Amino acid sequence: MNEKLEFQRLEEAAMLKAAKDFYASMKTRRTVREFTSEPVPAQVIRDALLCAGTAPSGANMQPWHFAITTDPATKTQIKIAAETEEKTFYTKRASDEWLNALAPLGTDEYKPFINTAPVLIGVFLKKFSFTEDGKRLKNYYPYESVGIACGMLISALHLAGLATLTHTPSPMAFLNQAFERPKTERPYLLLVVGYPEENCQVPAIEKLPFEEIVSVVGEQTQGYFK
Repeated sequence: MNEKLEFQRLEEAAMLKAAKDFYASMKTRRTVREFTSEPVPAQVIRDALLCAGTAPSGANMQPWHFAITTDPATKTQIKIAAETEEKTFYTKRASDEWLNALAPLGTDEYKPFINTAPVLIGVFLKKFSFTEDGKRLKNYYPYESVGIACGMLISALHLAGLATLTHTPSPMAFLNQAFERPKTERPYLLLVVGYPEENCQVPAIEKLPFEEIVSVVGEQTQGYFK
């Protein structure tokens, strides 16, 4: 069964402005580790999650689940478990090469932002879905699909004026218990959401230039960006 596509074609000038404005906003997005505890509007979080739910997925299986908490006790539970795993990572698991790569970012095992930020979103990946009668269905391209959904979620939150941090302690099985999710779902990442502190500091970094992240292929394409 099909339905008519809802699509708005823009005039070229409007296209150029929309693309430029989106890039201008997104290039200011930074990972934040210094949050205020100020509450954020629930409707903003709801709409951003709905946006994430519109992401493309393999065979439209939508292999994601987003669990949200603002509860102080739950956040403390997550912080304690995350810091336990991170301490092991920084002292035992991580190679010297990995630690050297992280050094300019100033990260360590301590994660106070988990308690401070008003909203935590646990993102879970589902390799399988289940019908109402319990039949198991394979989800196709779940990692790619959930990754795209997370990108859309982060973008939606940024455009709404909120800061985020993607936290991926390894292993993350403790998130299943904290967010009351079944073991059939795999923790994908913990998204920390809120307002940045007024004098928030972030590492000075540079993104790779266009020429290093894009290649132009084919003789007819050579002049495309000129």
